[in-house]
Amino acid sequence: MSLRGIVWLFNDYTNPQEALVHGNAPMTPRGRMIMIERIAAGRPIAHVAAEMGLARKTADKWWRRWLAEGEAGLEDRSSRPHRCPHQTSAARERRIVRLRQTRKLGPARIASIVGMPASTVHRVLRRHGLNRLAWMDRPTGQVIRRIHTDRPGELVHIDVKKLGRIPPGGGWRMRGRDNAEHNSKNRVGYDFVHSAVDAHSRLAFSEILANEKGPTCAGFWERAEQFFAEHAISVEAVLTDNAKNYLGKDFTAALGRIEHRRIRSRHPQTNGKVERFNRTLLDEWAYVRLYTSNGQRARALDRFLHTYNHHRGHTALGGSPPITRATNLAGQHS
Repeated sequence: MSLRGIVWLFNDYTNPQEALVHGNAPMTPRGRMIMIERIAAGRPIAHVAAEMGLARKTADKWWRRWLAEGEAGLEDRSSRPHRCPHQTSAARERRIVRLRQTRKLGPARIASIVGMPASTVHRVLRRHGLNRLAWMDRPTGQVIRRIHTDRPGELVHIDVKKLGRIPPGGGWRMRGRDNAEHNSKNRVGYDFVHSAVDAHSRLAFSEILANEKGPTCAGFWERAEQFFAEHAISVEAVLTDNAKNYLGKDFTAALGRIEHRRIRSRHPQTNGKVERFNRTLLDEWAYVRLYTSNGQRARALDRFLHTYNHHRGHTALGGSPPITRATNLAGQHS
């Protein structure tokens, strides 16, 4: 029998998950059981191995494993060795981790301190999830536990960014910090940019509002939820910081059935997706050009949001804009 015939034979006896073991695998756990049944019926191991396209040694291995462990012995096992005498000691690994977390050193510099090859140090850092500095909280050196979602609407991040309003004629960025007369007469307060970002698709909704009080946040969320609904996204949970405006009755009532999650105290990185969006707001909208009035900057926000959602490629989405991911995946889960 040809190899293709053998693959067909054993795929016919297996479920789809077992058939995914390997594209060209002549044997799956179910296929091994068929081989065992034939040998147990009294046929020579060499004959059964030959008709299945296996080496006799391989067939004998599975036979002996079945005799010792039963059907459980026919499952795939990890190829990791039971013991590794030359593995880096626990004490040395702790020292490598400590140097990485306290001094933020790279593998080459750590290697020169501990007297080990840089490649070995890198493997230790990978084992502890410290091989990328971007994955660490810089002040504490702790690994940031990133939030992963499987579908649009599973989690929406919410935050507020406070920006100084621009007086008529432009602010200090246009006139300079040394213009005392301008600075004393044109203190016009602050704008509060409320933003909601879908964790999976990165689809974003923002509004400039007068304050960040509970009723204002509640009204913002009602409009944000409507925005996501218009894109076929049903929100299941929201994530905010622990500010009082998000803990009061107004915001809680606006959420309704939606689960409200809150970050750990003094861990803003947990709300990282909207925090990163706030940075993008500053770089590509608020500070991208000099505005001559507050209204001019406010009008530019709509253009930025359209570009961000519909045209700006996102590295986390494989270069696609958020609207593409949101539309495609929301349709699959609807």
